[in-house]
Amino acid sequence: MAEKQGNFTLLNGRVIMKHGIYNPTSDAVWLAAYAPVNAKTVLDIGIGTGAVSLCLMTRNPNASYTGIDISKDMLDACKENMSLNNRTINLINADILQWSTPETFDLVVTNPPYFSGTPAIHNAHHGTDITRWIKRSAARVRPGGHICIISDALTTAAVISALENKNLGDIQIFPLFSTKNSAERVLIRAKQGCKTGTTLYNGTNMNNESILRSGLTIDMLLAKITKQ
Repeated sequence: MAEKQGNFTLLNGRVIMKHGIYNPTSDAVWLAAYAPVNAKTVLDIGIGTGAVSLCLMTRNPNASYTGIDISKDMLDACKENMSLNNRTINLINADILQWSTPETFDLVVTNPPYFSGTPAIHNAHHGTDITRWIKRSAARVRPGGHICIISDALTTAAVISALENKNLGDIQIFPLFSTKNSAERVLIRAKQGCKTGTTLYNGTNMNNESILRSGLTIDMLLAKITKQ
């Protein structure tokens, strides 16, 4: 992440973010990198300051993007980042656990609030029931569409169980490692209405420059590895 005059960038300058109440980590870049690039409609649940959607837009600029967040402060910051990047996202100030809509999307992306402890100052979700969060998120995926999730490795079982409960299959798990021998984060992707079994990939290091800076998607990375 590069920093300049109160702003910082993601994807080697492709996305500009303003320093504020919440500054996204590499989790946002990883989540965007695992998403299919052909979606026409995208829902970003817990959009925060907009990093995931803005990263997705570098690869899929013509899709229609919607973001939902319980925190008005986060959405105000997201509007500033949209302006910095000359992008448009339909923002909804609501609680995903209460939001009622018949609308479904080709792609749903979310970084669930798995953290528990002292609540954050930006009034976002905190210590939420992750099973309920995933079920509510999965309900917004249209038949044949995808959901992509990044979460702490400790929540993997709960996430997969919730996806299977909502009729999502072809579950693809991609672990991310730091300096530990065990995964620190896990990317999970699933398809609505699909009965294909689960795939567990080898994963990669969380500091992989080809993803974080060069803008490679994980599908591109996997194809590259397969050819070697």
